[in-house]
Amino acid sequence: MAINKNHEFEDLNGIKCAIVERNVSADRVTFLKNLLQYNGYTVVVVEVNATPAKTTEGVTENETSQVPSLYTIGVADVTFNVINAVFGRLLRTPEGHTVTLAYWQQKESVARDDVPYFSDNNC
Repeated sequence: MAINKNHEFEDLNGIKCAIVERNVSADRVTFLKNLLQYNGYTVVVVEVNATPAKTTEGVTENETSQVPSLYTIGVADVTFNVINAVFGRLLRTPEGHTVTLAYWQQKESVARDDVPYFSDNNC
């Protein structure tokens, strides 16, 4: 049980994991998995049972197959905390830059670690 929502952990595929993100798309899984594995973490990904917004009585098989799959991402290191990792500048990109918040959120394709967080005009 987590002390707060910023540091959750649970069993994923029988492995105790710190939760990185919940209900994410396959593209986001690929991005985070590659980044975290590059930084030496063992990544565990579990598909979440996505249910359509409609009741299951009126849903056909075609409609249920169109529901996008969502995933939960965790790392085997239960001490991992996303906020500490990003703002503590603990993660690196494969290009050798420090992971920034905008890079983590995939708002930028290149981590601009030379720009301080507080001077970002996008806030």
